[in-house]
Amino acid sequence: MLTIDAQVHAYERDHPGRPWVNVLAGPPEVTGDDMVAAMDAVDVDAAILVSPWTMYRYDESYALDVHAAYPRRFGLVKPVDPNDPTVADTIADWAPLDSTVGIRIMLSQGNATDPNDPGINRVLSAAARHGLPVNLSCKGHLELVGQLAARNSETRLVVDHLGLEQPRVPPAPDEPFVELPKLLGLAAHENVAVKVSGACTLSHEAFPYDDLWDPLSRVFDAFGFDRCMWGTDWTRAINVVTYEQGVEPFRRTNRLSDSERAALMGGTLQHIYNWSPVGN
Repeated sequence: MLTIDAQVHAYERDHPGRPWVNVLAGPPEVTGDDMVAAMDAVDVDAAILVSPWTMYRYDESYALDVHAAYPRRFGLVKPVDPNDPTVADTIADWAPLDSTVGIRIMLSQGNATDPNDPGINRVLSAAARHGLPVNLSCKGHLELVGQLAARNSETRLVVDHLGLEQPRVPPAPDEPFVELPKLLGLAAHENVAVKVSGACTLSHEAFPYDDLWDPLSRVFDAFGFDRCMWGTDWTRAINVVTYEQGVEPFRRTNRLSDSERAALMGGTLQHIYNWSPVGN
């Protein structure tokens, strides 16, 4: 089974040549080398590397450096600014790169919440023209995702992190799945897929987090395994779970069949992003 993590982040320590805008939860740096070492330690074959908006905003240059060093291991997702009038040109320039698998909008970071917003719809239209999925950081905005999905039926939308508030430090929220019904409602839109990423940070139990399986099963039942992708959201989750703890519960559980596990942990991702690690 090819195992592909749907979302990881890598970054250099803050320095004048590539300064941080803000601080992401985690160590002073997690380089591409560090990320590959963590993946190798638990037999994760590849990952989608999402340029960390917190530190670098719309500058994807470090992610490109990591891909250049490890072209067989990473596909890249770049955040784009829907308020930039030239964003369609940015997407057009990004789309043909060998590293590219998608783009991202940070709906949860103060961008417009109107489904008619011209900037957001400009992004979704451009992404559809270039065959790129749009990843949505959208906690607190799941209703907007449904409206955008209906308006942009030709655009593949990917909900990051189950669309739920996830902790950067323990403990998990008292009711971590309180907004799950809103996510489940999005399954009616065939162009919406979901990253089951960072899920282990929502558990109230010790590893292997058995209390997750009932709510996650509702997600699998609603969307089907052809629209669900496992991921760790490493290194955002580093203060809550280790990388191994983000991987192994999905390998160990008896709540997944072998075929479901294969789809969730890599097979579906290759279809959604139209990407496979080089050589596989």
